[in-house]
Amino acid sequence: MKIHIMGASGAGSTTLGKALSERWKHPYFDTDDYFWLSSAMPFTQRRAAEERNRFLKDDLQKHKDVIVGGSLVNWGDEWKTYFNLVVFLYLPPAIRLQRLMEREVERYGTAIFDNPERAALYQQFLTWATGYDDNTTHGRTLNTHRNWLSALDCPVLEIEGDTTIDERVNLVEQTLSGFLKF
Repeated sequence: MKIHIMGASGAGSTTLGKALSERWKHPYFDTDDYFWLSSAMPFTQRRAAEERNRFLKDDLQKHKDVIVGGSLVNWGDEWKTYFNLVVFLYLPPAIRLQRLMEREVERYGTAIFDNPERAALYQQFLTWATGYDDNTTHGRTLNTHRNWLSALDCPVLEIEGDTTIDERVNLVEQTLSGFLKF
């Protein structure tokens, strides 16, 4: 079983992916770990596309059952046929942006306000994240995701709203019970 969980930044892909991974004992892979290079200032240096794809494919090939969280849009057409199920999470923008602001404070503390470089990156990130819903940001937007989802060969489960992690896990399991054993 190969599951991909995606949505806007802050929609809960990582949380759901890790919860399913723990419940089913399947490995979880986050696309951020492949997209971004490790650096002193996290999430600022992108990995080359060919390299990130190769690294992710190499890791996935080691397992029969996997869960991948994050966006694979614009990573190549091969990802459109790789999964048995894609879960798309959508949260209202106000809730999602509040979660992102809280997450950034948790990650970086007061540096997002006190350190000029970190503060600038924080503001750029929030501007980018805000553009998801109105499709004004570059790359990951709601329209881009919807177009990608419409081109998939597998079932897509859309979960909309501020649902609990247990509700999300149950919806995934109900969807899978119709066509896969897990």
